[in-house]
Amino acid sequence: MSDASPDVIFHNGQITTLDRAKPVVNAIAIKSGRFVAVGTNEEVTRLAGPNTRLIDLKRRHVLPGLFDNHTHVVRGGLNYNMELRWDGVRSLADALEMLKRQVAITPAPQWVRVVGGFTEQQFVEKRLPTIDEINAIAPDTPVFLLHLYDRALLNGAALRAVGYTKDTPDPLGGQIVRDANGNPTGLLLAKPNATILYSTLAKGPKLPLDYQINSTRHFMRELNRLGVTGVIDAGGGFQNYPEDYEVIQQLADANQITVRLAYNLFTQKPKQEKEDFLNWTKSVTYKQGDDYFRHNGAGEMLVYSAADFEDFRVERPDMPPQMESELEDVVRVLVQNKWPWRLHATYDETISRALDVFEKVNRDTPLEGINWFFDHAETISDKSIDRIAALGGGIAVQHRMAYQGEYFIERYGAKAAEASPPVKRILEKGVKVSAGTDATRVASYNPWVSLSWMITGKTLGGTQMYPQRNLLDRETALRMWTENVAWFSNEEGKRGRISVGQLADFIVPSKDFFSVPEDDISFLTSHLTVVGGKVVYGEGEFAQHDDNPLPPAMPDWSPTRLFGGYAAWGDPEGAGKNSLSSSSYRRYQAVAGCGCASACGMHGHNHANAWASKAPVSDLKGFFGALGCSCWAV
Repeated sequence: MSDASPDVIFHNGQITTLDRAKPVVNAIAIKSGRFVAVGTNEEVTRLAGPNTRLIDLKRRHVLPGLFDNHTHVVRGGLNYNMELRWDGVRSLADALEMLKRQVAITPAPQWVRVVGGFTEQQFVEKRLPTIDEINAIAPDTPVFLLHLYDRALLNGAALRAVGYTKDTPDPLGGQIVRDANGNPTGLLLAKPNATILYSTLAKGPKLPLDYQINSTRHFMRELNRLGVTGVIDAGGGFQNYPEDYEVIQQLADANQITVRLAYNLFTQKPKQEKEDFLNWTKSVTYKQGDDYFRHNGAGEMLVYSAADFEDFRVERPDMPPQMESELEDVVRVLVQNKWPWRLHATYDETISRALDVFEKVNRDTPLEGINWFFDHAETISDKSIDRIAALGGGIAVQHRMAYQGEYFIERYGAKAAEASPPVKRILEKGVKVSAGTDATRVASYNPWVSLSWMITGKTLGGTQMYPQRNLLDRETALRMWTENVAWFSNEEGKRGRISVGQLADFIVPSKDFFSVPEDDISFLTSHLTVVGGKVVYGEGEFAQHDDNPLPPAMPDWSPTRLFGGYAAWGDPEGAGKNSLSSSSYRRYQAVAGCGCASACGMHGHNHANAWASKAPVSDLKGFFGALGCSCWAV
């Protein structure tokens, strides 16, 4: 007779379920990866059998697991262990020190890569490094630094490695910036698309397969550390199917996936997009796979002629006249095969033209029952929202404006930025909408930055973009990252809440999401992350329950070993010390913003520490002066 008792019970918690019938409970029971009981401690713990594992939540607050509607985990995992992440680092000085330390341990012919996830606006210095600064740190080691999808900086060694010379022509859609003599300076610009950036990056060394497997596991664990339990992968340039999915498939076969992954297929061949999807619809069945790794349709690139890259430093690109005919050819293939799709679209001008195509196809073959949607939609209009609603589509928004808001305001003005994208308006109109990151290049993978952006309306640089009327309350924002995403993976009722029958994914945030000060939201992490009832990440008082031990990051020179991930958490006394908490960052901002002419020999510009000190003498000025402190002379 089979044991009907739960596999594991988590009790003594303060659990937000997002189930309106039972919004807060104390305990949950899990069997075969799903919630089988949700209620009081007494109700749930009495279900325990002799083999049930009991885990005390220690009165901590619990949330459903976070589910990213748009990210690039497949590609990101293949490269994660090679990348020096500046995500969350709050000072360029710290970032350059990280670069210096990484260059010192990176063997030839490997590169040091800083591949997106940050913005110069997050630094107190409000600037990027210069190429001269990078060359001084790394005269011989290739350094490739990607800033959003607008530019890349290459030092002299990287230019030599990729072979860019005076005679190298500019690729279509990109610019190799040159000096007065025509020699490349090391600055690459996306004008108007990012192909030059990721095609150049693709020239670098790759990790061998076993290292890619290790790298992907470490990337997933980093996502688990931040509370992410599921993602929808939006494909990517130079990400080929099925070759580049072999690593995820091996992890799935070995039951080592710790972030549920639904993937969309992204065309790789300009002018041959229809052939890609004809081939894929013959070889791949929609929803093929399981709850941990499965197919989710097409996109975010359907045809290259419909891709309006979002570099707000340059004017909006107009899509070519063939966009509609090429898009129609692909969409008809998808509709005939009942494949959902997602379409990258930044501007309303692109969205309205794509809707012309979708409406035309719908007249012949109804789109009903196909969960298709637009990604990004920063400047979508009310009219386009209504047209999407009429066709039964959705809108997946991401926090790209947290990284690029200042550039948008500079080009289009603060008024235009007030609803970019108009998340509150989309919700009011009842259109399906959810949130994500678009990590790892144009934004960071940290979900709390996205939640903070929707709640506070602030960029990472501190600019207040959105007025109060366009902000979301915390529960609504949380639903954008949990139950709302389920429609976009066609899993409504299956995930996103803590309720009986749903997939057993939940987290214990480092502080209570509902009561922590707004400016602290982006600094949250997870102390306990559970996927399918398995503890995939535990730290502090939950470390003993961690079921997901990992071997060290490979190779041994990996930046992941030295710095961890977001905000250099693995180096808390070094690069991470100014970035790991809101209080340390605010203190650092005050020090960095000091306008006095000279720094103290003891305290630098942190004069407040000396002024607040309780020295055991009456003459503080004389006492500190005797020690070499000049703060009191300021």
